[in-house]
Amino acid sequence: MTMAYVIALAGKGGTGKTSVAALTVRYLVNNRQGPVLAVDADSNSCLNEALGVHVHTTIGKLREKSLETIRSGGERPGGMNMEQLFDYQVQQSIIESRGVDLMVMGRPEGAGCYCAANNIIRKYTDRLSETYPYVVIDNEAGMEHLSRRTTHKVDLLMIVSDPTAKGIMTGKRISDLVDELQLEVDRKVLIINRVSGQEGDLLKKTAEEKGLSVAGIVPQDEMVFRFDLEGRPLMELPDDAGSVRGLFGILDSLQIP
Repeated sequence: MTMAYVIALAGKGGTGKTSVAALTVRYLVNNRQGPVLAVDADSNSCLNEALGVHVHTTIGKLREKSLETIRSGGERPGGMNMEQLFDYQVQQSIIESRGVDLMVMGRPEGAGCYCAANNIIRKYTDRLSETYPYVVIDNEAGMEHLSRRTTHKVDLLMIVSDPTAKGIMTGKRISDLVDELQLEVDRKVLIINRVSGQEGDLLKKTAEEKGLSVAGIVPQDEMVFRFDLEGRPLMELPDDAGSVRGLFGILDSLQIP
């Protein structure tokens, strides 16, 4: 059985990670065969907005609904047990769009629910990897998702940094944590995003001196800012936008199968 090629994104907050995730989905939809499964594993993310997809439910909401059914002794359709019911609901929660399907973690309620929702995301991402040629996972900012092992069985981990020394240092810590936890990540690269001047060369040198593999630099793009401001999906950015050309060139160079 052929498994999906899984691309995951990581980085500190404010690096434009979700924008990179959305444009990566666009690249795969445009340049590869078969639908892409996008997984929004960030409770604070808005990957759906960047993709131009309306979210009707989330894994967090489904989990709460299932727990309420258990607590109230509510009726389960078709005599399903709770696991079968939840499997069915998760399948129904996947939002289908042109060339891309989206699964959203959302914001779980109550103590301990983030881990539970993350475990659900991981379970179903693994299961759905058997039916999609490509999976793109937009993880939450920081490194906690790595320690919870949300990011695993990954073919390509793209660590996104902003054009700052702090962003590079966070990228280094993420890379080190992947090694320390012995996560199943075949390849990890750094992308320096939102570079507006000549600082990209210096930051690239700094990153390489720390042992990071720099895949490339994406320029600052005022069109991304304007699209975000107007609530327009990044899937609609023109092909000649700086961010599109920059990231697509990087993805070409990575030779994704």
